[in-house]
Amino acid sequence: MTPSIARPVVRNAARPIARPAGGRSDRDVVAALRAELAALDPARPCDRVALAAGLGADGWRREAVVARLAVRLDAGANAGGSEFDWSTAREHCRLAYLRGRFLARGSLSLAGGRTHLEFVVPVEEAPTLAQRLAEVGLPARTRVRRGRGVVTWKSADTVGTFLRRAGAGASLLELEARQVARALRGELNRVINAESANLTRAVSAASRQLAAIATLEADGRLSEQTYIVRSVADARRATPEATLTELAERLSIHRSAVQRALERIEWLALHDDDRPPPGSRRSTTRSARSGRRCSPGEGVPLA
Repeated sequence: MTPSIARPVVRNAARPIARPAGGRSDRDVVAALRAELAALDPARPCDRVALAAGLGADGWRREAVVARLAVRLDAGANAGGSEFDWSTAREHCRLAYLRGRFLARGSLSLAGGRTHLEFVVPVEEAPTLAQRLAEVGLPARTRVRRGRGVVTWKSADTVGTFLRRAGAGASLLELEARQVARALRGELNRVINAESANLTRAVSAASRQLAAIATLEADGRLSEQTYIVRSVADARRATPEATLTELAERLSIHRSAVQRALERIEWLALHDDDRPPPGSRRSTTRSARSGRRCSPGEGVPLA
């Protein structure tokens, strides 16, 4: 009977690890983040003016929390007839304005594990908004989509920086924790898949080698091989699951000698002659006893 080793059963190695029960969906996290930003009432009058300018008339048409913010800002922002001027505004005023634009015209998507934030604005406003974002260290891309300007970030780091500077707190921490967990799950899945593939290849190779050893032993050719080839064959039969490195350590020889011996065994099992496998490197080591050049898998006999 041909020796064999059991093949490992790997079930659903590529299946992502499930999100813990009771966790909020991505949409809920985004909604909570927007609600948190909309609940922030600036203390500085200039920031209130800037935030109201960022919201504009669009704030009244968004979700309830944003509409309530627009109501709270309306009287204070317009009572003195103040207007927001980006060119002379301080950084905190500019960030308040950008927070308003995000609440009025922005959307955040976490679909498929990718973070995507975009502002959908009139076409003529898109270049101006992109320039203003670049001036605060947050450059963005612009394009036209269905007659509207779209200013986009697709970098999770850039999105996180903007939201942090805009005032997001607990919801942003939850978002970042979710991104880290998703990245760890992805890395774990990649490692599992790689290990599974390596194990499958190792099992397949060991099965071939065991079958070749059995063939050579059955027709008497195994006993005609060098000491190293016979030793490697015995070690492979004794430990079918061992790697080449483990076999080399077991026999106290170099890993390449183990590999050449196994290649020779497989070649001989498929061919009647004693020629070395095509493309294999001939050893220039001469036998201490016969002085002849050694074929792959051969070498100086072990003491």
